[in-house]
Amino acid sequence: MPTPSPQSLPATVGALRAHGWTSRPVKAELRGNLTAALREGRPLFPGVLGYDDTVIPEIINAVLAGHDILFLGEKGQGKSRLMRLLAGFLDPLTPYLDIPGCPVHEDPFAPITRAGIDFLAKHGDIAPIAWWPREQRYAERLAPGTKFADIIGEIDPAQLLAGTSMSAEGALHFGLIPRMHRGIFAMNELPDLDDVVQVGLFNILEERDVQIRGYPVRFEIDVAVLFSANPTTYNRSGKVIPQLKDRIGSTIHTHYPRTRDLGIQMIQEQAGVDLGGEYPVLVPRFMIEVVEQMSIAARRSRYVDHASGVSARFSLSNYRTMVANARRRAITLNERPAVARMSDLAHFHTSAAGKIEMDLMGANQMSEKQVLDAIYAEATKTVFEEYLDKHALADVADVFAKGVKIEVGDMLPSAHYEQVVKRVPKVWETAFDVNPAQSAAVRASCCEFVLAGLWASDVISRAERHGRINYDMK
Repeated sequence: MPTPSPQSLPATVGALRAHGWTSRPVKAELRGNLTAALREGRPLFPGVLGYDDTVIPEIINAVLAGHDILFLGEKGQGKSRLMRLLAGFLDPLTPYLDIPGCPVHEDPFAPITRAGIDFLAKHGDIAPIAWWPREQRYAERLAPGTKFADIIGEIDPAQLLAGTSMSAEGALHFGLIPRMHRGIFAMNELPDLDDVVQVGLFNILEERDVQIRGYPVRFEIDVAVLFSANPTTYNRSGKVIPQLKDRIGSTIHTHYPRTRDLGIQMIQEQAGVDLGGEYPVLVPRFMIEVVEQMSIAARRSRYVDHASGVSARFSLSNYRTMVANARRRAITLNERPAVARMSDLAHFHTSAAGKIEMDLMGANQMSEKQVLDAIYAEATKTVFEEYLDKHALADVADVFAKGVKIEVGDMLPSAHYEQVVKRVPKVWETAFDVNPAQSAAVRASCCEFVLAGLWASDVISRAERHGRINYDMK
């Protein structure tokens, strides 16, 4: 349904009443709009994959129950994205009293601040209103470094100098949550929040009022509160005060893609990479499988901190780097289309750096690069074994037993591989999702994949120098 223009909507309280608008709490608003979306069969969380039977039903239940929600999961599982998408169940536009200088978007029929109550009493039905768009009714904060004043508020020294009492509402400088009255407030990484701020949040969830420096200023804040956290830190004793945990209505556990195919689908939909254009890129299925398998291998690796997790951004960044390097080759050598090769993944360290947390006990002083190389080798071997059976593997290994040495590299032209392909078994022509007979660039990609697979399977050796890789019989 199209969003109405604010110019076509009522501009005063009286006109709003005549228009038939009724106020409702923000959680009732979310519940009503979600109910309508469910009834009409509309997509609820567009772009979110793999959660249809797990996470999304729990979110629906939480919203229908009117709960504040905690999303609990490792990094890169879409927690922040889900919180932001919940704002889509707010009304497109919401009216509020247009009070000069008032930080709170007051309900035109039920203001909660003294300024709002006095303004409505003075102007009545001719009180002006404005319209608050949906996208501005959601605010998000990252816990580290967040202070009490940022999200709850603080005493305004200027008001004290003017003679305002500390216990008066007018002495306050409102933080994010009071300013999000009638909206949604989200706090990322809850366990990293200072205890004093957690106490303030507990008061919001329990009493829906604000207390600053021991002075209670009571008004009914209407806000839906969302949180995100990592299970390890959230469940660690002392990180989150028990009273706050107890007031969170629903805890929803997120997870990584349950299958490699689903992870690949996420890459294709979320990487935002145009494979066409002046220098098109073809990505064989086995190449994107290796990219996603690297994330799976990283999540299983004893060298990686499982408590931290491996974000989906690990796959997305590596995929973008692979495509970018293939395109660089296309531009440099004027090859169209470029076909992604294993040597294009030689640069994945730049996109993978910082996206895994090392397990210092398991790594045994291994560097991040060594851990990444081990993950790459394991992923390559896994995918390779799915394509070539043991008979084909023996045939290819026999070629190297006869003394064949092969050099590959991301900037070598596809024609370089022609002589190599002539020496390998015919089984290659049916082993892949692409036909090696299709073009020289496709044959080069298949050749590199097999060579990398043989190396990862410990059949041949590999030596790297100046960006070139030489494969030889062990």
